[in-house]
Amino acid sequence: MSQPGEPKVTYNRVMLKISGEALMGDQGYGLHPPTVQRIAEEVKSVRDLGVEICMVIGGGNIFRGLAGSAQGMERTTADYMGMLATVMNALAMQSALESIGVFTRVISAIPMDQVCEPYIRRRAVRHLEKKRVCIFAAGTGNPYFTTDTAATLRANEMACQAIFKGTKVDGVYDKDPKKYPDAKRYDNVTYDEVLQKHLGVMDASAIALARDNDLPIIVFSLDEPGGFKGILAGQGTYTRVHG
Repeated sequence: MSQPGEPKVTYNRVMLKISGEALMGDQGYGLHPPTVQRIAEEVKSVRDLGVEICMVIGGGNIFRGLAGSAQGMERTTADYMGMLATVMNALAMQSALESIGVFTRVISAIPMDQVCEPYIRRRAVRHLEKKRVCIFAAGTGNPYFTTDTAATLRANEMACQAIFKGTKVDGVYDKDPKKYPDAKRYDNVTYDEVLQKHLGVMDASAIALARDNDLPIIVFSLDEPGGFKGILAGQGTYTRVHG
């Protein structure tokens, strides 16, 4: 596990959930390679502590199914297009991780054998045991489910000890801190409070699934250099969502 002088981590296996927008950098669309590389370095720093890492990346930087359906596209088709966008992001992250020596597997809920592995739970667990990073792509493989729900589902299936949700802000606030300077940040919040107050951590089905399986969600800022590694050791600013 941790080397002498390294922060002591309390988790052996975690799920990192990031949005597709996190890969855009300052661009309005698509992938920003330096940003993808920076996040890959963050993941490597945690993997080097001996932590087994699963990842789920959204697809909103390329295509968002809900937005497509709002413009008149049939919802199921739009959601499948969004799932394909997550595969593109997963492949980009795999490339960035492997360029710095981190063995990575992209595992898709929609079979596409030429580019990634199909989802087989026992095989994915074996990859984790071998200290490979597993990036779960294509959501749950079903329309009407978000990548938040996919991350919570896979985290439970992989027996992760927590979901780390990397966002643009350093935790959960009672209102948007970018619009309201008096927004209050929570250090701890319960699943039920998140649902009742519509705090927007994740969608309701993801929160309910985490609550039913007592899986904590830690919300932190992915823009903070070294943030992921620090938060794993209990340092820095974050919000813990729990029972």
